[in-house]
Amino acid sequence: MIENLSAEQSVLGAVFLDANVLDEISFLEERDFHNPVHQQIYKVMKWLDRHEYPVDAVTVTEQYVKFKKTDQLDTTYFIQLAESCPTTANVVHHAKILRSKAIRRRGSEIGNQIADLAREDFETDEEYFSAVEALAAEIRPDEQGRMKSLQETRQSYFDYLLDKSVDYIETGFPQFDGWAKGIYRGDLFVSAGRPSVGKTAKLLQRSLGVAETGPVLIWSQEMDENQLKDRMVSNITGIGYNRIRNKELNPQQFAQIEEAYNRIEKLPIFLQDSSGITIEEVRSTARRFKRKYGDLAMVAVDYLQIMSIPRVKGQTRSEAIGEVTGAAKQLARELKCCFMMLSQMTRDSDKNPKKPTLSELKESGAIEQDADVVEFLWINPDDKEQQGKVVQQFIAKGRNTGLNEFRLLFRGWKQQFVELEKKKRKR
Repeated sequence: MIENLSAEQSVLGAVFLDANVLDEISFLEERDFHNPVHQQIYKVMKWLDRHEYPVDAVTVTEQYVKFKKTDQLDTTYFIQLAESCPTTANVVHHAKILRSKAIRRRGSEIGNQIADLAREDFETDEEYFSAVEALAAEIRPDEQGRMKSLQETRQSYFDYLLDKSVDYIETGFPQFDGWAKGIYRGDLFVSAGRPSVGKTAKLLQRSLGVAETGPVLIWSQEMDENQLKDRMVSNITGIGYNRIRNKELNPQQFAQIEEAYNRIEKLPIFLQDSSGITIEEVRSTARRFKRKYGDLAMVAVDYLQIMSIPRVKGQTRSEAIGEVTGAAKQLARELKCCFMMLSQMTRDSDKNPKKPTLSELKESGAIEQDADVVEFLWINPDDKEQQGKVVQQFIAKGRNTGLNEFRLLFRGWKQQFVELEKKKRKR
């Protein structure tokens, strides 16, 4: 404890010697100081610096008294702090010691708080998990990135160029993959459409392709896991989906399904059929799977609008959805995977079938802003094929790819999409 106090005094004393060191220790938070008096002194120092006032014994004393009237110190203590630190040379080292000890201190304190949660009455286990995760997240420092010069990052850039690994993952759709290279790690990919257009079938077929690269986690909120498997098996075998769903299978078809399942069970695809999931549940599960299996390829939620999206008082649903999509984007970047989120379109899009616009995303504001890719699946009544239903795939937003359109044949009886040639424009 004496060592902690000495390090805290050394850091504060260095600021009195040269207030510019506040820029070097910007990673240090007020709560990293164990001594409450030192917390307040550091808070005053940062306030003065932020408002471009001098940071010295006189100004700090004056503001300290204003902030903390019940615990008044005279100028003598601040002068002693400055005199206790002969140089600013080691201030960053001492600041890092403070932060490291503070992290462990918070871990111990929050561990006790988590133990206390076990005695509270939560309506569901999920609420308990969320409360635990919220406390655990408080241990982590409030990290702020720092600006780096091109010279500092030269080596990392050329290492990146020489690294043959890529940030994109092929999906098994040749035209799309040939144009976009696939889906990108770190992207929030929103796939939107009206009901019955084939959003879930498209997701499952994509997952079969993506899982060749790495683990895929799928949360389904409307279908149970066997319904999802029915669709996947129908897609692979060509056996009618309704025949599989109604269990009207002859021995040969059953053998085909068993053979198909033997193949797909080797793919790292994981399913969870839970209604009303939260983004916190998705985050904690995805992190756990990354620790166990390494880099994930894709995390997918079917679909956004029926997730459990709590709202604080005065918050609109659109704002609450914004927090979910923002968290999804952060998770994609953190885990270096694609976050595939299915979304509804507004009912107005049914009234006059035409190429959708971003405004037709249901509760669109935050979704449009946070997404790296927005894909619409829609039906053009003028485009028909005898073999099945033609679905238009319109990439309405592509941060890394630009915009494009594809024609897909949806053979709904076997839950399978096939890319079609684009129609030639009439002159």
